[in-house]
Amino acid sequence: MQVNRFGARDGFPLEVQVRGPEDAPALLLLQGQSNSHEWWDDLRGDFEPDFRTVTFDYRGTGGSRGELDRLSTASFADDAAEVLDHLGVDRAAVYGTSMGGRITQMLALNHPEHPSAIVLGCTSPGGNHAVKRPREVGQALARLRGAEHTQYLFDLFYTPEWTVAAEYSKMLGDPTMKAAESSAHLRVSANHDAWERLPEITAPTLIMHGDADQMNPVENAYILHERIPDSQLRILPEGRHGFFEEFAEVVTPAAIRFLTESLQSY
Repeated sequence: MQVNRFGARDGFPLEVQVRGPEDAPALLLLQGQSNSHEWWDDLRGDFEPDFRTVTFDYRGTGGSRGELDRLSTASFADDAAEVLDHLGVDRAAVYGTSMGGRITQMLALNHPEHPSAIVLGCTSPGGNHAVKRPREVGQALARLRGAEHTQYLFDLFYTPEWTVAAEYSKMLGDPTMKAAESSAHLRVSANHDAWERLPEITAPTLIMHGDADQMNPVENAYILHERIPDSQLRILPEGRHGFFEEFAEVVTPAAIRFLTESLQSY
């Protein structure tokens, strides 16, 4: 894996990771809230026969650390655009999950020249039109600490049939983050609202969601599908918030097929 750092528009250091065939089309992978690029560690290899995968650590995670200013899904989308520019990538397929899906929406809206096609996984339009998680879920996430919080979060991601223990999951948060960094990410995700602008998205769009997701209810997938012109929708039965990892043998080929077909028709 090639790892490099560069200064964003305001000088903030961003760490970028690139892997896969140099002559393959680029695929930008955008992870969830309070997570570094490691979110994709167990999945990105399945994309690399077809794509050159690109990830970067959001501000406040992994190797992208510094003084955090005003952050939003739009500012993270600006960072994503700068990453692609830094790599000399004009057009890229984009796959964003959870908060990464919110950032993908803003990338498609504010930098439409970059995404050739997008996949939105377990994400939301945000704002007053989004369907919020059940109140008891939010209360438990705020109340629980330590091992209890980790296990509760793990159960929101995976069904009881998932055999990998919580301690090995790459999706439960970057453990190196400070409290202020985690709080900043929480605000970024909570303040997202793209509902009004979603009809402006022109990139071919696939929306995927698990129908048992309590972290981000599946109703949000239907809202996105209704708002984004000509979008495709796929719902995974029994899938929770980590459906794209637990059911990767179904989800990943569907994403690859959609993205490659979109590239071929571009």
